[in-house]
Amino acid sequence: MNNIRSVVTGTGHYLPEKIVPNSYFEDFIDTSDEWITTRTGIKQRHFASSEESTSTMGIKAAQMALVNSGNKPEDIDLVILATSTSDHTFPSTATQIQSGLGISRGYAFDIQAVCAGFVFALANANALIKSGEATKALVIGSETFSRLMDWEDRTTCILFGDGAGAVVVEEDQPANGGPERGVLATDLHSDGRYKDILFVDGGVTTGTTGHLRMKGREVFRHAVSKLVNSTEEVLKKAKVSGSDVDWAVPHQANIRIIQSATQKLNIPIDKVVVTLEQHGNTSAASIPISLSVANAEGKFKKGDLILSHAIGGGLCWGSFLLRW
Repeated sequence: MNNIRSVVTGTGHYLPEKIVPNSYFEDFIDTSDEWITTRTGIKQRHFASSEESTSTMGIKAAQMALVNSGNKPEDIDLVILATSTSDHTFPSTATQIQSGLGISRGYAFDIQAVCAGFVFALANANALIKSGEATKALVIGSETFSRLMDWEDRTTCILFGDGAGAVVVEEDQPANGGPERGVLATDLHSDGRYKDILFVDGGVTTGTTGHLRMKGREVFRHAVSKLVNSTEEVLKKAKVSGSDVDWAVPHQANIRIIQSATQKLNIPIDKVVVTLEQHGNTSAASIPISLSVANAEGKFKKGDLILSHAIGGGLCWGSFLLRW
């Protein structure tokens, strides 16, 4: 029986220096701080400078996670980056982060599952570690979504921000009779029939970067039901219940989605890590940023049961459960 577990040993995050309050948008679209806050829970977000990119932010978040875990770059043999805003069509931005960290061994690749990207990336890192293909991994989410915005669309441009988060995940085996730490269960889904409710209208087929397009009401309807169903499935896989969860760290998309999903799962709001007020929706970076912020604040203690879930374009959605 394979007793290997993938344990999170370090966290890190990076947010660009430029802070953009809700009032910024009042100058060029019909909106207000009150309107944005009431409907989304967002008060501000960070935008990358012209000198910053998905890779440079990912490097900084990864460096913080390495220090936090007590590892050096040369200890890492796997880098997985979750992103929808790659620096280039190819090579993968993960390889640029690998190089920027001074890692010349192992392997690196990107995963593209939009806002669910980090969940997919952690599930893949867990599988590779359990199979023996890696021993220490950097799992990163980094996004520059500000470069995909249509600044005339008030329903989308107010939502997103830039940033990066990272975790170090290491191979571990529980001692005889000891508690099992690490990733306990994952649950992944996608359904391409819903592509048209959340997508970017650019790419190699158009020769343009394109802009993000979203049907907000449809996304909300799918988000709550799919997140709840996936979470119930991951709890079932791990043979625990919602009442056993010490902390929920959901994707930071919209406060109403967070509140609706966790309420249906009977998870008290005081057990939910919420960072979107300060960071907005940072897509695949939101969960690792939230994990890092909460860890830096001392919220998590060894043995805590942590639940996370996310949904993004595709549609892609999923959840994971880990023991801190």
